[in-house]
Amino acid sequence: MDRNLALELVRVTETAALASGRFMGRGDKNGADGAAVEGMRMAFGTVKVRGEVVIGEGELDEAPMLYIGEKVGCGTQEDMEVDIAVDPIEGTTLIAKGLPNVISVVAMAQKGCLLNAPDTYMKKIIVGPRAKGCIDIDAPVEENVRNVAKALNKDISDVTVIIQDRERHSDIISSIRKLGARIRMFGDGDVAAGIATCFENTGVDMLLGIGGAPEGVITAAAVKCMGGDMQCRLNPMSEEEMNRCYEMGFTDEKIKRTLYLDDLAKGDDVFFAATGITDGDLLKGVVHYGKNMIKTHSVVMRSKTGTIRFVDAVHRLDKNEIIKHLMEKYGKK
Repeated sequence: MDRNLALELVRVTETAALASGRFMGRGDKNGADGAAVEGMRMAFGTVKVRGEVVIGEGELDEAPMLYIGEKVGCGTQEDMEVDIAVDPIEGTTLIAKGLPNVISVVAMAQKGCLLNAPDTYMKKIIVGPRAKGCIDIDAPVEENVRNVAKALNKDISDVTVIIQDRERHSDIISSIRKLGARIRMFGDGDVAAGIATCFENTGVDMLLGIGGAPEGVITAAAVKCMGGDMQCRLNPMSEEEMNRCYEMGFTDEKIKRTLYLDDLAKGDDVFFAATGITDGDLLKGVVHYGKNMIKTHSVVMRSKTGTIRFVDAVHRLDKNEIIKHLMEKYGKK
């Protein structure tokens, strides 16, 4: 794939972040999400690919834009066919409350390379590059933490595990506390938490727990680009979720199977881009200064080269027709 697609994807997440940034703290998560979806969909119209959304906002009857199966991109027959995974706002509840770590994310790979995951729960364990090969989703929590500590040359008491603050994780939390490792809790935002394991300056060493399967695929794209490691397993928690798995072709055997990075995001050329909407551990949020200037902070990665770029951008509203339209529509809400 053309390496310039990396910057094209950043423009997509930037546009979603710009459209939704004005909703921070206004208590309107649906309004914020709608603005981000519209911005992202409009920006995709400028990207020279023939894309199909495999992870999106839901089925056609549930989502007017960026639904699963929707074709995106402005590409001709000569352009490459690609899979697209999107989360226009990761953390809609967070942005409604004005809380940190809200991001807009996109992953892209060649056609057939991103898992079309059902909208169900998924058990996950994620670590950064230095602990690659040291995790086993079937091993006890204590064994995994010890192995990661050894790989990182850390005392167990210095290992930090990030876990979503949910009742379903009470046993994991209890085991880690008894072991003596550190725990960092988060409310929403599976993707941001998973990516944090691959950046040493976050202080996060591993992620454990059960989160969304679609978010797992997007996270896998970033983890693969950064050389980390990830193991997952679908974990439907209701009859409805089991039926979703069956409807998407997952048999009981496939549901129980361990999924590795190459099962979630295969191929040698995977892209990932994210833009901060509110300030977070990895990215700064959208900053408005003056009537015509907005600043964004993004990260873009490519697995083929292992390149990770942070992009600071200043946007002139009067120079970009898409952004100008979105600001006029949502800027005074």
